Amino acid sequence: MNEGTKILIAAVLAVFIGIRAGGSGNASEKTPLKGERFPDIRLAVPEKEAEKSYLGLSGKGTFALSDVKADVLIIEIFSMYCPYCQKEAPLVNQLFETIGKAEDVKNRIKVIGIGAGNTPFEVDVFRTQYAVPFPLFDDQSYDVYKRIGEVRTPYFFVLKLHPDRSNTIVYSKVGTIGDPAQFLAFVRDEAGLK
Repeated sequence: MNEGTKILIAAVLAVFIGIRAGGSGNASEKTPLKGERFPDIRLAVPEKEAEKSYLGLSGKGTFALSDVKADVLIIEIFSMYCPYCQKEAPLVNQLFETIGKAEDVKNRIKVIGIGAGNTPFEVDVFRTQYAVPFPLFDDQSYDVYKRIGEVRTPYFFVLKLHPDRSNTIVYSKVGTIGDPAQFLAFVRDEAGLK
């Protein structure tokens, strides 16, 4: 194999590895990790009254994550087109239901999903197809996705929300949550919910 072919193969592999790693390699920001603060982002206030009530919101427009009435916020970054997100959907739904049955935390832990690059229509398709019971938000312009380092999906962040409207990430990982009951126990411990 000549030197030019070796260089071409190396370049193609580098591009392929960059794409497989979760993006173009031009992430606007690095992925926030455990112990760090989640970026200040704004999402559209849900139109459905039940979702507004669940998050403790009112009115129209946008809201900051610090506006959510909870001690802990679990965020799933998903894509309608991601087969791993599709496979994970029943587990996340079960986590939501498990939280709802736990009297001591059902009003303290909230769950949302953000569809990376997904339009409102695509988010609605995902919500309907997988019977998602918690609020989902579109990120069709990739604004949030870029702010969190263009992560692979599904990606989960667990935020401890503080009274001063700041937050601390207690979990930041790609992949499955595994057993929902065990994940909830982990979240309780990491967030210091007793």
